[in-house]
Amino acid sequence: MKIAILDDYQNVAQEFADWSRLPDGVEATFFHDTIKDMDALVARLEPFEVIGAMRERTPFPRALFERLPNLRLLVTTGMRNLSIDMAAARDHDVLVCGTGSVAHGTAELAFALILALARNLTVENRSVREGGWQVGMSREVNGATLGIIGLGRLGSQVAAMGRTFGMEVLAWSENLTEDRAAAAGATLVSKEELLRRADFVTIHQLLSDRTRGLIDADALACMRADAYLVNTSRAPIVDTSALVAALKENCIAGAALDVYDTEPLPADDPLRGIENLLLTPHIGYVTRRTYGEFYGEMLEDILAWLEGAPVRVIAPA
Repeated sequence: MKIAILDDYQNVAQEFADWSRLPDGVEATFFHDTIKDMDALVARLEPFEVIGAMRERTPFPRALFERLPNLRLLVTTGMRNLSIDMAAARDHDVLVCGTGSVAHGTAELAFALILALARNLTVENRSVREGGWQVGMSREVNGATLGIIGLGRLGSQVAAMGRTFGMEVLAWSENLTEDRAAAAGATLVSKEELLRRADFVTIHQLLSDRTRGLIDADALACMRADAYLVNTSRAPIVDTSALVAALKENCIAGAALDVYDTEPLPADDPLRGIENLLLTPHIGYVTRRTYGEFYGEMLEDILAWLEGAPVRVIAPA
């Protein structure tokens, strides 16, 4: 039996689980790149009966399931993966299992990006490395207003961090109530008021038809010229073209992104050349603790399935 572990960008999957536990005759192959071309992807994956997917790095639409007749088990890290067509998996008798996940990493990164923007860290770091010294004037987050779009598990953690740093916390999402906002230490306001008042706007919503393009040119125009936008959620929530225009025209002070419409980000992507944009390579969940849970439980899922007692089932075959 052949197992494919996909999109191991950093070549660390073998470090975070004891793959020697696989029984004799079961072979795991680790892939470190992402294939976008459907034909090439099918050619790679066709021999495998089991596939381990790292988040949404490789989508599994119906068209892919139709061309992988040998596939019997698909394990995704996390218990939710919107890039997998679960109905298609069931239709093709593919069992889909998931893993636990650690939520703190992305929330911590979001607040780290807020602090980096506030204190102008990337510019000051570059200045020192290039032989310079102080080149700008930063600001404090204490007393600033933090606007959180999406006050779920991650947004609530960021709200707590903001309060710890002495920030006023505003929140909005389509179904957020005053009671839920207050329980997280935030004040519920309209989206427009949040965008107008916040010094820092951070996004923590799932990608859906309702949230795609939520932060468009009109939304960015509501923000102040000295405000910052942070997105560690999903790239299509923000209209990238509108954000690029707002940054180049200094309509907002800056932004920080950890997620992109195309990942890995192409080397010639225009985002790489914008001075007031801080970029990180989708590392919100890339921590040792999270990877230990992801790959450790991925292996557990595979072993349980081999023994005929699957665990953490998302989509029954």
